Amino acid sequence: MGSLSIGHWLIVLAIVALVFGTKKLRSVGSDLGGAVKGFKEGMGDAATSDSTITSIPATIDVRAKDVTAR
Repeated sequence: MGSLSIGHWLIVLAIVALVFGTKKLRSVGSDLGGAVKGFKEGMGDAATSDSTITSIPATIDVRAKDVTAR
């Protein structure tokens, strides 16, 4: 009862295609593919770029106010 067979998935796919239309699904798929490709290229550029952060300060100087002396 937990898993769906291939027949169920084909029926779901047909209903989705009827509701949204194949042109809309194709444009959504190409937009998603372009976004993933751009993300991968951006991650590759960041890994090979010289402008990446090479050192992080070991401590951060935070001075707290004395809240007891009011």
